[in-house]
Parts: sequence; structure tokens; C-alpha cells
Amino acid sequence: MQKRALGRSGLDFVPLMLGGNVFGWTADEKASFAVLDAFVAGGGNAIDTADAYSRWAPGHTGGESELVIGRWLKRRGRHDDLIIATKVGSDMGQGRKDLSAKWIQRAVEDSLRRLGIDRIDLYQAHWDDPATPQEETAEAFAKLVKAGKVRAIGCSNFDDRRLRSALAISETLGLPRYQSLQPHYNLMERPSFEGPLTELCLAEDIGVISYFGLARGFLTGKYRSQLDLARSERGEGVKQYMTPKGFAVLAALDHVAEAHEATPAQVALAWIMAQPAITAPIASATTAKQVEELMGALAISLGEEDLERLERASADTAEPITLAPEVEGDD
Repeated sequence: MQKRALGRSGLDFVPLMLGGNVFGWTADEKASFAVLDAFVAGGGNAIDTADAYSRWAPGHTGGESELVIGRWLKRRGRHDDLIIATKVGSDMGQGRKDLSAKWIQRAVEDSLRRLGIDRIDLYQAHWDDPATPQEETAEAFAKLVKAGKVRAIGCSNFDDRRLRSALAISETLGLPRYQSLQPHYNLMERPSFEGPLTELCLAEDIGVISYFGLARGFLTGKYRSQLDLARSERGEGVKQYMTPKGFAVLAALDHVAEAHEATPAQVALAWIMAQPAITAPIASATTAKQVEELMGALAISLGEEDLERLERASADTAEPITLAPEVEGDD
């Protein structure tokens, strides 16, 4: 299976990343292990999580996903053939998005302990933190790389201005730079990434691992009426997409899927993979069967007519939808 380089990090991705936001939340440990096993068996090699997953759930404090992945890695007995990515910077009780050196130093130790590993392959700034000088954040990450606790660093939810500034600071100070960006991007959410941010990533060779690749499940096609929303714990988050544009996108997905003997979810992910700046979309699953379906996207090669149909249906100059920070993450 052909892999793609993540920027200049030295990390090579199978172009579909498994999202860990559901582990310990909508997927219990047994189900999570089955999903992880199926992903690796299908050829996947990159798993994304965050310290904040799943702090938004009642009774949770954060770290639940990392703990599940850590126990799975221990059972598996190795992780040298995998890319384990996690994030720092979400509010974990300190009351704000936090990329201060003090918080990063504390958070990385907590993530390493929960994951049960000695080094995080990709450590990402989950959110921008305007209250902390970017120089301080860059130096904190550099110390982790030098100490061997982190292999490469990336960022998530940065706009082009702040990413450009962070890159310039790293170059000026001679420090490790962000090698990846994790933006919110899919057929329903294009404006915030396409344009200056895409151009910056291409110009600076920044790898892109986009989250919510299936728009919280809407692009699977299983949500087509108000009644469908009540059948899933994540249904409320899909309600915002049930618009004329949303149904036009589903119709286009249905058409292309039929032509390729595929599913709408597979086509939605294949569309993201076909975008020039993308290293891999992130998608999550709660069953092994869902994983098998998602992995099928890797075998789909969309033609020019397919891409044009999907482009037309999803084109939108409106402002992107803003999601609540506590549930922002991978799909």
C-alpha cells in the first residue's frame, strides 16, 4: 500500500488515519480493541488521539482514549510499526486553551504514561493559544524533541496567519517546526481550509491530516431525515448539515458511489485523499465492519468527472460552521 510523507517529518502515512475520539466513549474497550485490530489488519499505520478525548462526556475527565490505546498497545506488544499521534493544548481543567511551556511539560508526561510508550511519534498543538508567545511554545516542543519524547510536532486548528508566524519563529530560532496541520475539512466544510491555508501548506511542505472527514457521520448517508438523527448518539451534531446543500452532496455521493460499486463514505474519503495538499483524512469507527468499509476508500480512484460532480455539489462560499471546542476532533 503506497504511503505518503507527512511534510518533512520522516513519517510515512497510509493515506487514511484512524481517529481515536470514540475510544472509551461511544466505543468501549472491547469494541475499541476490535476497531484497532481491524485497522492494522487492513494495512493502516497511523492512529490519532488527544489528551482531551473524551472530556466532554459525562463523568469523563480526559485521557480516556489514550488509556484505551495504551492498553491495546501493551496487549499488542509493539508500536514501532505504527504512528501514534496525540495532542496537547485543550482545556483539561486549567480553564483555557493552553500551549504554555509549563503545561506542555506536564501534559506530555501524562500522555506518555497513558499511552504506555517512550516517545510520541506526532505531538500536536490542539488549538492556538494567543495568550502564550509562540516562541515559548516552540522552545517547549524543541525540548521534548531533543529529549527523545517526541519525534515530530504538528498543529491543529491554526489559521494561515498563525501557522505562518509559527513557522517563521521556528526558522529564526533554529527550532523544530510544525510538520503537519490538522484542519476541519470535508465535502461539507471546505472554505476554512481551501485558499490561503492550503496554499501555505503546499508551499511550505506541511503535511495535512484533516479531521471530521465524514462530517460527523453525515457523509455516510445514514442520516437522511429527522428520524435518523435520533438513532445515534452523534445525531444532534449532524442536524446542521441537513440543508439543501447537504442533500445535494449526498445525491452526488450516491451517484459516484454507484459508479464505483462503493459506499458514500468511501467516496467522501476518496475525495479528500484526491486533494493535492492532503496526506490523509481522519475517520473514526466503532466496529470492525465500519473499519473495513473505511479502508475500502483506499482502493477508489476518482476520475475527473467524479471530482467535478462532487466539487459542484459541495461548493460553498458561506462561512464555515463553528463547532464547540470540547467536541472538536477527528471524525
